Amino acid sequence: MRLHIVARGKIGRRPEAELVERYTRRITWPVAITELPERGGALPAPQTPLRTVVLDELGRDLRSAELADVLSRWRDDGVRETRFLIGAADGHDVAQRADADLLLSFGRATWPHMMARAMLAEQLWRATSIIAGHPYHREG
Repeated sequence: MRLHIVARGKIGRRPEAELVERYTRRITWPVAITELPERGGALPAPQTPLRTVVLDELGRDLRSAELADVLSRWRDDGVRETRFLIGAADGHDVAQRADADLLLSFGRATWPHMMARAMLAEQLWRATSIIAGHPYHREG
C-alpha cells in the first residue's frame, strides 16, 4: 500500500524537510509526497481503493500501535493508497473532514503545518516498523 502525504505549502530547505526526508527514506512501503499551493491546486489521480486521513486538531489522538493497526487492516483489505492530507494554516474545509476515512490528531496543541509533516513522516515510519515486527518500538 502506498502512503501518500499531500501537504499545503512548500517545505523548501527548512529543517523540517530534513526530518521528513530522514523518516520517509526509512519506510519500506511506497511513499509519495505531493505539495500543493496554500490555496487551490489539484490532487493527483488516486490509486484505488483509496483511504483518506485528514490531519485535524479535532481528530482522534491514536497511539502509534493503533495507527499501525489501522494501516495494517486497510492494507490487508486491499487498499492501494492511503492519503494523508495536511492543510495550510486555516486547516481543512468541512467537506474534506466529512469525506475522510479518519480524522487524525497529534494532540490538542496547535502545530505548524510544516512540523506536522515531519511528525507524520515519523509516525508512518514507526507504524510500518510496528507492522513489520521491528523490535525498535516499545509499547509503554
